[in-house]
Amino acid sequence: MRSMGGIAGRAAATLLAAGLLAPVLSLFLTAIQGTGENWPHLFAYVLPQAIQETVLLLAGVGVVVVVVGVGTAWLVTAFDFPGRRWLDAALLLPLAVPTYVVAYAYLDLLHPLGPVQGGLRSLLGLARPRDLVFPELRSLPSCILLLGLVLYPYVYLPTRALFLMQARSMIEAAKILEASPARMFFRVVVPIARPAIALGASLALMEALNDVGAAEFLGVRTLTVQVYATWVNRSDLPGAAQIALAMLAGVLALLALERAGRAMRGHAGLGQRSPPMSRTRLQGGKAFAAMVLGWWPVLFGFALPAGYLAEAAIRRVLASGLPPTLGREITQTMLFAGGATLVTAVLGVFVAASSGLVSPLPGRWLSRIASLGYALPGTILAVGLMPPLALIDTASAHVLEATTGITVGLFGVGTATALVAAYVIRFLTIATGATEAGFGRIPSSLTDAACMLGSNRIGALVRIQLPLAWPAILSGGLLVFVDCVKELPATLLLRPLNVETLSTHLYGEAARGTYEDGAVAALLIVLVALVPVVLLLRTSGEVARRPMAAIGQNAPDAIYARSPSGAEAR
Repeated sequence: MRSMGGIAGRAAATLLAAGLLAPVLSLFLTAIQGTGENWPHLFAYVLPQAIQETVLLLAGVGVVVVVVGVGTAWLVTAFDFPGRRWLDAALLLPLAVPTYVVAYAYLDLLHPLGPVQGGLRSLLGLARPRDLVFPELRSLPSCILLLGLVLYPYVYLPTRALFLMQARSMIEAAKILEASPARMFFRVVVPIARPAIALGASLALMEALNDVGAAEFLGVRTLTVQVYATWVNRSDLPGAAQIALAMLAGVLALLALERAGRAMRGHAGLGQRSPPMSRTRLQGGKAFAAMVLGWWPVLFGFALPAGYLAEAAIRRVLASGLPPTLGREITQTMLFAGGATLVTAVLGVFVAASSGLVSPLPGRWLSRIASLGYALPGTILAVGLMPPLALIDTASAHVLEATTGITVGLFGVGTATALVAAYVIRFLTIATGATEAGFGRIPSSLTDAACMLGSNRIGALVRIQLPLAWPAILSGGLLVFVDCVKELPATLLLRPLNVETLSTHLYGEAARGTYEDGAVAALLIVLVALVPVVLLLRTSGEVARRPMAAIGQNAPDAIYARSPSGAEAR
C-alpha cells in the first residue's frame, strides 16, 4: 500500500513538473516555426531598439533601487531622528502600488491640463498651456525613475535586515579608527550589504522586466512591450516567441545574479543575530536633511500617486457615479484570482511536502522547477502556454468526438483555464516558499512520533503539519491572491474575449487617454495590494516594541519568498 502511494506521488510530481516546464519547451518549438520568415525583420527593425531600451531601462532601474534602497536602509538603522520609526515602516508602502498604476497616475497628474501644471499656471498668472512647458514624461528617464521609486523596497528590506543582524564589530572598529562617515559607508557598509543588494536588485529587475503597462504608457519599447505588440497587434505568435527567447537571456542573467546573492546571503550569515548598532542621534539641520532624504521616496513612490487616485476616484464617483461595468470587473477579478490562489495553495502544499511524500531528491528538483515560473515574465509565460493549451484542446476534442460523438468547444485557449494556469505557474513558488517556511517551524519529532504510532506520511501531513502550518499557508495564499489581482501582462494576453478585470480595464482607459474613468479601478488595485504591505508594516512596527536584532530575521520573509529560489533557500 505504501509503495502504491509512493508510485502515485512520483507520478503526480512528474506530471506537475511536466506541466510547469511545458511553457518553456513550447516557447522554443513555437519560435522555430517562424525562424526563416521573421528573423530578418526582427533583427533589422525590432530587436536592436528593443534590446537597447530594455538594457538601458534595467541598468537605470538597478541604479535607482540600489541607491534608494541601500541609502534608506542605512539611514533608518544607523541614525536616529524625529519620525524614524514611522519612516522605517512607511518605506514599504510603494510595494502596494503596481508599476503601471504609478505611471497611470503621474501621466494624469503631470498632464499639461492636469492639476500640477494647471495650478502652477494659475499661480504664475499664465493663461495658455504652452506658456509653461514641463519635461516630457513619456521618456526612458521618466520610466526608470518611476519604476525605481516603486521597486526599491526589494532592496530596502533585505539590506535593512542585513544591517540589523550583521555583527557591529566592523562598523564600530571603523568608528574607533576615526574613519569619516563617507569612507566608512563605502569601505565597510556597502561591502557588508553586497549579498542583500544582489538579492534585492535581481528581484526588482525581474519585476521591471515583467512590466508592460508602465513601459508602454511612457513610450518605452522594451522587449516585453514588443512581445505583446507582435502577438496582439500583428497576430504573429512565432514572432512573439522569438522575441521572448531574446528576453530569456536577460532572465537567465538575473537568475544568476539572484543565486549569487543567495549564496552570499548564506555565507554572510544573514540569519545570525547580533547586538544592534548604536545609532547616531541627529539634531537640527542634519535631522531635517535625514527626514527629507528618507521621506521623499515614500512621497513620490506612494503618497502622491495614491492620494491623487483617491481624489480622482472620489471626483469621478460624485460626478458620474460608479462605472457601470465596475461590479462585473471586480467579480471577474476576484474569481480569477481566487481560483488561481486555491489551486496554487494546494500545489504549494504538495511541492513543499514532496520530499517526504515522494523522496528527497525528486522533491528538491520539483521545488526548483516550481521556482522557474516567477522568473519568467508574464508575456513569455503567456506565449509559451498557448501551444500546449491548443494541443490539449485538439486532443480532448478528438477523444470526445470519437468516444461520444459530441463536438465540444475550447477548454484552454481563450478561456479562464489559460489565465488561471498562467497565474498558478507564475506564482507557485510564493505558495511553496511560504508553506516550506511553515513546515520548517514544526519540530520533526512531532512527525516522527506520529509515524512511530502507525500513521503514514500523508496522515502526519493532514493531522499534524497542515494544522500547525496553516498561518504560513494562508499568508502565502494572500500574497498569491494580491499578485494575481495586480498581474497585467499575462492577463492582457490570456483573458477570455470580452472579459475585463480591474487591471485590464485600467490599461484600456490609459490607452484611450480617459484617465478619470480608470481612477476607481486603479484605487481598488492599490487598496487590495495594501493588504500584504500592512502585514509587513506590522512586522516593521515591532521595532518599537522589540530589540532590533530580533526583527531582522523576519522582515524580508514576504519579499524573499517571492524569489525564484526562495523556496529552495528556505
